[in-house]
Amino acid sequence: MMIRLAIFASGSGSNAENIFHSFKNNDQVEVQMLVCNKAEAGVWERFKNTNIQKVLISKSDLESNGFLTQLSQIDFIILAGFLLKIPSILIEKFPSKIINVHPSLLPKYGGKGMYGAHVHKAVLEAKETETGITIHLVDEEFDHGKHLFQVSFPIESEDSLESIQSKINALEMEFYPKVIEEVVLG
Repeated sequence: MMIRLAIFASGSGSNAENIFHSFKNNDQVEVQMLVCNKAEAGVWERFKNTNIQKVLISKSDLESNGFLTQLSQIDFIILAGFLLKIPSILIEKFPSKIINVHPSLLPKYGGKGMYGAHVHKAVLEAKETETGITIHLVDEEFDHGKHLFQVSFPIESEDSLESIQSKINALEMEFYPKVIEEVVLG
């Protein structure tokens, strides 16, 4: 039986595209849907030549019965830079089946407004000696659910916001699809 994924994204879509390509030839897992809350997001361009369903939603759509119906054929939701808070109704419909990657070693530098460069800036300002990524299940709180995987790297004296962002991105590209596959296949 094929496990069907929906990727939720809000930005450029590099992580979403990486996940899509990671499962493109997989005979057990497939990406069936892209969900985005921004009409101008770069993710649309990355997915324009794919045959997966593409859904533009508003914040209120997340809790609508119509949107829940659209997700009826989906087994897992994968967040790839999706910046809206996932409402309780979705968490209840997909218990332990919504996965997110966060660009810090949670519980540090998580919560509302902590994404992308905001996280890396906070890490640098706090003079942390290491940072990394956390892949976790989503619950009712921002960046709070059960941790599935963490990997870190030391912050060097010459590291900048851009170099940290680049290292974090490389870790996400390498590990996020692997962890997704492990989780969804049980």
